[in-house]
Amino acid sequence: MTGLVGSTLSDRLRDLRARCSGIAPLTARLEPWQIEECSDADGLADALALHGSPLNILDVSSFARNVSDLSAVADAHATAFRLFFARKANKAIAFVDEALRLGLGVDVASERELRQVLDRGATPGDVVVTAAVKPHSLLRLCVDSGVTIVLDNLDELDVLDTVLETTGSRASVAIRLAPEFADDRTPTRFGMAPDDAIALAATAGLDVVGVHFHLDGYSATDRVDALGQAVNLVDVLREQGHAPSFVDIGGGIPMSYLESAQQWREFWKQHRAGLLGAGPPLTFDAHGLGLVEHAGTLLGRPAVYPYQLPVRGAWLDRILASPLCLPGRAPSHSVASGLRKRGLELRCEPGRSLLDGCGLTAARVEFRKQRRDGTWLIGLAMNRTQCRSTSDDFMLDPLLLRPSTSTMLTRDATGPIEGYLVGAYCIERELLTWRRLRFPEGVDVGDIVVFPNTAGYMMHILESESHQIPLARNVVRHATGEHTLDLIDS
Repeated sequence: MTGLVGSTLSDRLRDLRARCSGIAPLTARLEPWQIEECSDADGLADALALHGSPLNILDVSSFARNVSDLSAVADAHATAFRLFFARKANKAIAFVDEALRLGLGVDVASERELRQVLDRGATPGDVVVTAAVKPHSLLRLCVDSGVTIVLDNLDELDVLDTVLETTGSRASVAIRLAPEFADDRTPTRFGMAPDDAIALAATAGLDVVGVHFHLDGYSATDRVDALGQAVNLVDVLREQGHAPSFVDIGGGIPMSYLESAQQWREFWKQHRAGLLGAGPPLTFDAHGLGLVEHAGTLLGRPAVYPYQLPVRGAWLDRILASPLCLPGRAPSHSVASGLRKRGLELRCEPGRSLLDGCGLTAARVEFRKQRRDGTWLIGLAMNRTQCRSTSDDFMLDPLLLRPSTSTMLTRDATGPIEGYLVGAYCIERELLTWRRLRFPEGVDVGDIVVFPNTAGYMMHILESESHQIPLARNVVRHATGEHTLDLIDS
């Protein structure tokens, strides 16, 4: 397939978006490769026929750009910096290989992830193990392979102790700190208090190489506050004879899925009005997406991935330029200079933000029907776990493609309709997206629905084989347009 340039790119982009949008549109950012891929509806139909529906299509070409967005900012602040790709965000081996090719480390969250990464040639220094639960077998593999373990709690330490007693080895560990904040937010489930961290560090057989934390959400301000506490812990540990060389801020580096902040604001304006009965509902059975109507007011907050600004590099710049506030001390320099002064490397473990622009998920339309109340339902050959994260919904407009074969499969065209995408699980509310969608040119059996930009968490974090429905296959798209099965499926 030839490349797309100039007005051709714009024309194809407009055509791709013409057949489907939300009632309040949320237009997805698309990479040139995604536009090119989706412009060949017949080729995509052939791929679905070969590999099954749904199909995850991966392309690593945007990965290096996303890395550069972050590393360039660290360079500008003269800050020692290393990225560890959060493997949990996507199981494909292609991204492990790309991360290692670019000199990144890999953050792994299970024994199988660790074995796969080591099999791809990662050295011990290339790997950090942040698993939320670390069984004996995982800790034994960590010790045997020499990778760094992020220790989360004292019970975990007890299990590690038994491994060290058996092997006579030492373990490279980073201590996971649970930062404390002044407000009344729910404390993080991850990490431990400073006193426990200091006690843990005194355990024989441990080489304490760093301090780590993991925070929910995407707040740069929270990371700055937590960094002050982490650096303070480093100072205490060094005073006690340990030699931590890095602080690790975990993940949560923001990216943005959407082209328009204005569309985001308008969606929530209309959605709130619909929930209060002041406008048409934008979601299936008035699903609140985190909001609940009570006595004429809305309670709660949106339970979806937010529109983000700043993202990636600008976000990291804000952190590094902020004053470093150590507990009980007045700030005297920036985060960047505080790290430099101590010879500390800053580490982080992005997943979603490194995978921005690296994937899409395609599924075939199998039926169209109307409920007794006239609501249109469009059934796809996929289930809701195959394009879903822990958020209530994936807030992007899908694309609707029409292969030349689709009109041969249908009884009749629907004409323009509005409706909802439903999946294969035998559950009443098996919605692939809660939002009501508009199809100006109707929907045919054999059409293809494409969910853009799904590589980060949307493909795999919740996927299930319930009903004995096979997991989606994962193919890697090459510059030629050719697809090959990712090694995770071969």
